Formats: sequence, structure tokens, C-alpha cells
Amino acid sequence: MSKYNFDEYIERRGTGCVKYDEAPHDDVIALWVADMDFAVAPAIQEAVRKRAAHPIYGYTHVTDAYYDAVIHWFQRRHQWTIHRDELLYTTGVVPAMSVAIKALTMPGEKVLILSPDYNCFFSSVRNNGCEVLETALKPTPQGWAVDWADFEAKCADEKTTVFLLCNPHNPTGRVWTSEELTRMNDICLRHGVKVVSDEIHCELIMPGHRFQPFAAVSEACRMNSVVLNSPSKSFNIAGLQAANIICAQPEWRRRVDRAININEVCDLNPFGPVALVAAYNESEDWIDALNQYLWSNFQALCQFFAQHLPQLVVTPLEGTYLVWVDVSALGIPDDLLCDRLLHEAHVWVNPGTMYGPETGRGYIRINIACPRARLLEGLERMRSFILCEKE
Repeated sequence: MSKYNFDEYIERRGTGCVKYDEAPHDDVIALWVADMDFAVAPAIQEAVRKRAAHPIYGYTHVTDAYYDAVIHWFQRRHQWTIHRDELLYTTGVVPAMSVAIKALTMPGEKVLILSPDYNCFFSSVRNNGCEVLETALKPTPQGWAVDWADFEAKCADEKTTVFLLCNPHNPTGRVWTSEELTRMNDICLRHGVKVVSDEIHCELIMPGHRFQPFAAVSEACRMNSVVLNSPSKSFNIAGLQAANIICAQPEWRRRVDRAININEVCDLNPFGPVALVAAYNESEDWIDALNQYLWSNFQALCQFFAQHLPQLVVTPLEGTYLVWVDVSALGIPDDLLCDRLLHEAHVWVNPGTMYGPETGRGYIRINIACPRARLLEGLERMRSFILCEKE
């Protein structure tokens, strides 16, 4: 029995919450954008309260405690040694991604992604004047897999200079293995391609799987990568805006640091650093309990679909709290299906085409990070809508 009550319903409407306050109806069940409906770990709440008690919220100095918390967490939990001088902070992983692309590419070059992929990958690449180059992942009964021949062919393109990796992968839920990461890096090195690894979901790992930081796979991976991470997704503190860029290559790091300042994302607010320290130093048991709850939510979703909507195919979930579901059997385009689910069934999920116009077609993404009763109510609304469509 967990000491944390993830079944508690917390009303978020009226708090300026993107997930609910942008909904077109008051009773929408929001299973879309990637944040959680769970109370933040008690140690984080207390740290933020303590900082808020001081009546001045000015420019913030990032102390040794911040660096130590990051370094000790990844060494303890993932056996990854990060040196203090390798670590740069910024306001979020998406700004960090844009910074890394700006630092490591020239306009007109190509950035390779594994498609379907997180929608901000597309915009970050294009906003920096580069071209998105997609290599399509292949669906298998065990989960989505890399098409290695196509991956190498795309890396061999003389205009491809960066591979932007999502590890764990959003939206397919893959947790890449050491062997897969090694193979990716070997191919990239053969063709002079740098790796930028977005690892924001790195603590959201389901039973039977292990997260492998890209830079900790080998010295070759460490020296050919820029890693982006943050406690924001795992500890539900995205609004506090603190993230880190880890880069062992001194010249790349100098360029990344310069891009942080060019993009004006070099200052943290007073609450992000104290929340990060409390997350990494005092909340490890909370994240372990959370992952068990998310796994139970995923099992509940699988059982519901198997019993009531067997025509929908659920992708195995290895990491994240985002479930990738094949809805092509319904014969309704995924974007139209999601629009009708929102406005007619009042349940909000994401269309697969957000994550790749071709590779995401026929899929939806469901966020299961909410109280189980809430999740099941959303699934029941989906069932009722689909059954009515069939009649």
C-alpha cells in the first residue's frame, strides 16, 4: 500500500491550467497534454512553500546544492557520472532543444528524428532554419522498432548533421536499450552526425524496463552527445521551469552556452531550483510509487479495451505515461475522431498526426497520469461514442 494517494481527485479548473482551462466544455476529461493530475511530492510542496514565505522573488542564483542534487541523482539512480562543468541550466527541455539545434547546426542543414515523434521536435528544428528529416519507426507486436537501414541512409545524407533522439520515446512509449543506443551512435559517428538526446521522461519507467542515459552508454556516446533532462515531467513540476543540458564536449558546450544567452533562456525563477533539489534529494520513494500506479493504470486501460473495444490495438508501454493506440480499425481519421471525442463525448486525447502526418496516421495518444476512476470514466465515454457510431 502506497503512502501517497494517487486516487485523490484534485480540481484544476480555474487555476490557469492549460490542461483543463483551455477545454471547450466544463466537464471535459483531459487525457491529452503531458502533465499529471497528481499532487506534487510533499517534499517539493514544502520546499516551494518555504521559498514563497520569503516576500521577495527576485533574480535567482543557482547554488551548489542544485548541481549536487542533479549529479548525485543520476549517479545513484542511473550510474551516470556527470561532471559539474558539463552541466548547464535553462528554463525547459524545449528551450534546451532549440538551444542545442542552434548551437550545433547551420540553417539549411537536416536534423534526423525517429517518426512519429514529439510534436515540438518538428517546430524546434524548423524554427532554427533547419529541415526535419524523418526515419519511420516500424510497429511490431513488441513495440516500435528502428528501421536500421533507413536510419543509416538518412544519416549518410551529407546535409544531416544532428540526430534528435527522444529517450524514452514520446509518443510510442519505447525505452531504448543500451544495444539500440550504441547502434544509433555507431551509425551517427560513421557519418559525422551529432546526437541530441531529449530525456525528459527518464524517470517514468514501467516494471521490467530500465532507462539508459545516452551519455552513460559508453565514452563514445558521451563525447558525441548533448543530453537534455529535467525533473519537470516525472515530478509534475513543469510550471516551475528548470531543466539541464549536459555536454562533455568543451567546444559544443561553449556554443550551447552562447546559444542559451542568445535565446534569452539563461535565468531560472526562484522556485525551480528549490523544487529540483527537493525532487532529487527527498522524493525518490514518490517516483517509485508513481510508476507502480501508472503501471496499474496502463493495465486497467488494456483490460478495458480488450473487453469493450478489442478492435483498438494498444502499444506496449515501456516508459512515459503516454499510451499509443492504433484506432485505424474504426475507419475515422484520427484528427476527426479526436475532434468528435472532444466535442461530443467530452474526452480530450491527441491525434496521432500531431506526431507525424504519415507515421502517426491512424493513432491516438492517451495520457494515463490521472486518478484511475477518472481514466476509466474517460475510456467509458470513448466506448459509448464508438458504439453509437457503429449503430
